[in-house]
Amino acid sequence: MRAKDIMTRTVVTVDPAAPVKVAAAMLAAHGFSALPVVAEDDRLVGIVTEADVVRDQFPFDPRGLVFGQPLQVGTPPDTVGEVMTTPVCAMPPGTDIVDLARAMLEEHVRSIPIVEGSRVVGIVTRRDLVRVLARDDAAIAADVRHRLVIYGGFDRWTVRVDNGVVSVEDEFDDPADRHVVTVLALAVPGVRDVRMRTAELQGAG
Repeated sequence: MRAKDIMTRTVVTVDPAAPVKVAAAMLAAHGFSALPVVAEDDRLVGIVTEADVVRDQFPFDPRGLVFGQPLQVGTPPDTVGEVMTTPVCAMPPGTDIVDLARAMLEEHVRSIPIVEGSRVVGIVTRRDLVRVLARDDAAIAADVRHRLVIYGGFDRWTVRVDNGVVSVEDEFDDPADRHVVTVLALAVPGVRDVRMRTAELQGAG
């Protein structure tokens, strides 16, 4: 699977000149953990996360201070451009989902913008990856069968899926076809592994 197979294509972005409060409201309203920050020329310039908008925005409660002690008051950052994270961990649409997952874990990020050049065309979140893993076996099997029908017609393959592992029984023993079937099945969201066998071998076992 590639980033383009699972990414959200309608991306909510924010301008670097927008107030931090606006970004916080957008995150809260949409339930996002981060927003790509895009300049007027559609160029990705940063990403603003929940942690970014929270940092340094809350004053200390003066009721906890000893009477007469001077208040330590500072002016919090006003704009998204002041609090955003930059540079951004961004990847192209053709990125393998394995590389996306690895980057999220190694960079400790919850979402990765998908870009063509510097233009945002999508976004992939940890929730997207979890959603793929949680996909129903019956839906996975239906998608695999659909791809195999397009490739080789009806009734040649028997497809079963158990816990995301696809078992394909082929009427013929053709190494080239086994390779193609494996590639097609592995590209289906939710597939964790593919196991091929021929009908003859299955019957002989």
